[in-house]
Amino acid sequence: MHPHRKTALAAAALSAALAAAAGCGGGPAGGPADRTATAATGAGGCPGVQRAAAEAVRRAERTDTAWDGPTTGPRAVPGKTLVYVAQTMTNPGVAGVAAGVRQAAAAIGWQVRVIDGEGTPAGIQAALSQAVTLKPSGIAIGGFDPRLTSQQLARAEAAGIPLVGWHAVAAPGPSTDPELFTNITTDVEDVARISADWVIAGSGGRAGVVLFTDDSIPFARNKAGLIRRRLAACAGVRLLSYENIPIPDASRRTPQEVSSLLSRLGDDWTYSVAINDLYFADAAPAFRAAGRPGSGPPLNIGAGDGDPSAFQRINARRYQAATVPEPLTQQGWQIVDEFNRAFAGRPASGYVAPVHVVTAANSGGATSWDPPGYRPAYERIWRGLPPG
Repeated sequence: MHPHRKTALAAAALSAALAAAAGCGGGPAGGPADRTATAATGAGGCPGVQRAAAEAVRRAERTDTAWDGPTTGPRAVPGKTLVYVAQTMTNPGVAGVAAGVRQAAAAIGWQVRVIDGEGTPAGIQAALSQAVTLKPSGIAIGGFDPRLTSQQLARAEAAGIPLVGWHAVAAPGPSTDPELFTNITTDVEDVARISADWVIAGSGGRAGVVLFTDDSIPFARNKAGLIRRRLAACAGVRLLSYENIPIPDASRRTPQEVSSLLSRLGDDWTYSVAINDLYFADAAPAFRAAGRPGSGPPLNIGAGDGDPSAFQRINARRYQAATVPEPLTQQGWQIVDEFNRAFAGRPASGYVAPVHVVTAANSGGATSWDPPGYRPAYERIWRGLPPG
């Protein structure tokens, strides 16, 4: 979950280049020091960035997609056991992936156990220690920074237990520090960029934005930084407040913070971006109490994870307008497939799910983003059948 310097610099350079090409000023970078910003819009918007953002959002909102993941790989290695160590099962994204792991384990014929770290460093360390003691075939790191558990990781490595991460480090793919067979996530740059582009495109390049994040999670902090940089590519988009609220504290702190923001920012606050949808579940009572309409403003987009409650809010137009969902169940299946590749002595698949945006207009009333085709594809791989 640590931000990669090269990734962050590349994102900043790209945003700067787009702004220069469009003749747009950079705007304030945002962050805790920018909480005194008061103007919601700049003088000229950013036509070039706005056009590029609108096209990117149009592509991301498509639902007529085909499975573009692996169709070949090793047959199922029999008799394996997995432990999924969850950062906290109150995080709907972490819980959604756990459900996918359970489904896929049943399909491949393995046993799986889920251990809840309950959202604290001590709880996560205890959960991973318990997982290592169980001597499973593999351990999945569900949504926390493995560096918090260096002693437990060393024990797993000494025992020869492979590790697969979900949102464990900033980038998808294998990791050497910490040692992971692979890490599964959508590309954080793509997620951050499309959520900011949704604001830029939807607002016509003129918005006052509040950004909700959890800086205690390096992955989330990196995502928030990338969102901030992309928003800054448009002079007409101002970051009014950067709200650092730890996810385990979100249900307690978010309502009071939102009430304070509504009082302080008033009508300047037109859009919100959160690194996780759950902030809007916790914000809804404060919006409602203030008499704000469910359809906005502010218009709210979650830059992950696309849990069922987020879809329900979007479909009902109740204090969330969009999400950039992870295909949580599919990623649970991918975790099992990556472990199978590890057990078979094969390299990781390298698959990264493409970015997607869900609104009431394209959700079809669904309560999750569950792209078609992956279940039969993985089952054919594990049965040793040719691609369908």
